[in-house]
Amino acid sequence: MKLNGYLMSKDVVVAEIKDNNLMISNEPLLPLYLKNYTDFEGWLKSRAIDKHRTNSRLLKKALRLTTADDIDVVLKVNGATITDTYWFKKADSNLNYDDIKFKENMFDKLALYGDPDSFNNDYSNTPELTNIGSFEKCWKLIDGEWWLYKQGNDLEIFSELFICELGKALGFPMAHYEKDGKFIKSLDFTKGATVNFELASGIVGEDEDYNVNFTKLKKISEECAKEYVAMIFVDTLCFNMDRHTRNYGVLRDVNTGEVLGLAPNFDNNISLISRGYPKNIERKNDKLIELFVEFLKNDSYALECFVNLKYPKIDKDLIGNSLDKVQIEIDREFICNFILNANEQITGRIHTN
Repeated sequence: MKLNGYLMSKDVVVAEIKDNNLMISNEPLLPLYLKNYTDFEGWLKSRAIDKHRTNSRLLKKALRLTTADDIDVVLKVNGATITDTYWFKKADSNLNYDDIKFKENMFDKLALYGDPDSFNNDYSNTPELTNIGSFEKCWKLIDGEWWLYKQGNDLEIFSELFICELGKALGFPMAHYEKDGKFIKSLDFTKGATVNFELASGIVGEDEDYNVNFTKLKKISEECAKEYVAMIFVDTLCFNMDRHTRNYGVLRDVNTGEVLGLAPNFDNNISLISRGYPKNIERKNDKLIELFVEFLKNDSYALECFVNLKYPKIDKDLIGNSLDKVQIEIDREFICNFILNANEQITGRIHTN
């Protein structure tokens, strides 16, 4: 497909697209992915709903997009998302940002749990076509604010909620989560794209190596690098097996493109006891702890960032207070000991090396 038009941020031209080639007009506002890869088609594809989700296929069927490829799917909503101001304007289009900005979502139930009645809806622009990730989810507009709803079992929902509360207790930036019936919901931390959220994959590709991510973030912003260490510390304490470059990212100023910092810590549902209670409660020979300690030992600045992290003492009271805020019954003693043992292993290895 030959694309011709303009990459926009709100109503500002960021680049002209001629036969898929990128001609930059406003370099400071260019998405980080395009700064690093200059692949406009790849950038569009990165915004497409995961085709492997069951409800993604149902959604496409309802919208008559079953034969559409990722680019066609994304362009159905002009490449727009909830969490940034970027979109694609065709060369012959008279649309402006207010025309394409999402103001409702008539297909939230279909995307979340395959609601059959949604097949009766007339077509309207839906943010689900650019709602990425492997879990069934949807955006809901509630009292003027967007919330991301996600499916999960009780242990996954507990892990997400508890880590949110623990991170807040430690003083780290965390996305806000709440339980809503049998689902979990998270408040849009861009507040309707008042800031732009960009995935770390636009900076480091698919490389999950801690040192690679830290080094590249440091080149962009030392504050991002420091916040990355805090995020990975929480991941290690809480046994987050699934941190990757498409579930964390940075926030940028919509008007200047300045990197403001790391986005609040989110997507912790494959952590702690989400896959059952781990047998290694003592956390000895824990591979995540080994990776974290190795990361700090290999980069003196990363170690300095960790040593200078300011957070309260991690003890049973702090963990217990966080547990009190999550109304899901689990083995509290296990959670306390699991996290305390991780903290002891980390601090012990750092101070003895």
